[in-house]
Amino acid sequence: MKTTVELSDDLLERAKVTAAREGSSVRALIEEGLRKVLLERERASTRFQLRRVTVSGQGINPQFADSWDAIREAIYE
Repeated sequence: MKTTVELSDDLLERAKVTAAREGSSVRALIEEGLRKVLLERERASTRFQLRRVTVSGQGINPQFADSWDAIREAIYE
C-alpha cells in the first residue's frame, strides 16, 4: 500500500544515509521502526496480573495487629 509521510529534512537525510550505508531503503527503515514502536506499545499496554495466592494460618499475630512500631521492634531484635 502506498501512503505519504511527511518527515523533517534532517530525519529524511539521516535515513537516506543510513539506508545507503546498510544497502537498504528508506522504506525498509520506516517499516522496521514502525514495527518496533508498535510492538513496544503493545507490550506496554499488556497489564501484568499477580496470581491469587493464599496461605493457611490465623492471620497476623495479635501482638502486632495494631502497631507498626511493634513489628519494627520485633524485626530489629
